Amino acid sequence: QLQLVESGGGLVQPGGSLRLSCVASTGTLDDYSIGWFRQVPGRERERVSCINNSGGYETYVPSVKGRFIISRDNNKNTVYLEMNILRPEDSAVYYCAAREFCDLGTGAFHSWGQGTQVIVSS
Repeated sequence: QLQLVESGGGLVQPGGSLRLSCVASTGTLDDYSIGWFRQVPGRERERVSCINNSGGYETYVPSVKGRFIISRDNNKNTVYLEMNILRPEDSAVYYCAAREFCDLGTGAFHSWGQGTQVIVSS
C-alpha cells in the first residue's frame, strides 16, 4: 500500500525559495501520477501541480506557473516541488497525493500525506 510523506516546509521571506519533497515510505511511485495540493484553513484545497508517472507531463495552477517546478526521481521514490519567488499568498499546508493520471479518467487522488506547512512572511 502506498504511503506518502511530505517534508521541506518552513518559514521563508517573500521572494525566497523552498523545495518540498514527497517520499513513498511504503510502496513505489513508479505507477502513479503525483499531485501537490495546498490548503489554507477555511478555504478549499487547491491543486497546485501534478506530474505523470514518467515525468513527461506536468500541470500547474496559473498562480504558480513560472515560479514552481515539479519533478520526480523514481529511483529515489520521490517527487519534488521547487517553489521560487514565494509570496505570502503561497502560505498553506502542502500535501501530495497519488492518482493513475493527473487529469484523465475517474477516481480520486489517494494516499494523502500528513502535509508540510509553508509560511511566507517577512
